[in-house]
Amino acid sequence: MTATHTAHVQRTERPWAEGLTVFAAVMLMIAGILDICRGVMGIAEDDVFVSTRNYVFEFDLTSWGWIHLVLGVVAVIVSLGLFQKALWARVAGVGVAGLVIIANFLSLPYSPVWSIVMIAFSAFIIWALCVVRPDDSAEV
Repeated sequence: MTATHTAHVQRTERPWAEGLTVFAAVMLMIAGILDICRGVMGIAEDDVFVSTRNYVFEFDLTSWGWIHLVLGVVAVIVSLGLFQKALWARVAGVGVAGLVIIANFLSLPYSPVWSIVMIAFSAFIIWALCVVRPDDSAEV
């Protein structure tokens, strides 16, 4: 009696890895669009922002508007690269999300609740991009 064995082929595909990359891409796209909107409001010097005196990182609203507008545009472009599963986009996504955290920290007195929400949003983006190993996101 002879036994025939078929070797089990273990697939390296992990749906959760692809899901986290898509999650990060969507979150970065949303964060970018929201930052673009915040930038436009700041450039237009809308009355949405609170004026704070004696703040160490004091800029006028137009400066904050341009900073957030540029970060938002870059975030949207990087998120499009994440949808294509590009490695450069993963690296740039972590960098852009880090810059969004810094910009929102510095503009905390102007809109505290919104800045805290965007900091948390960006932290989730960084987590989702860093938790996936490069070999996990490769297509089989």
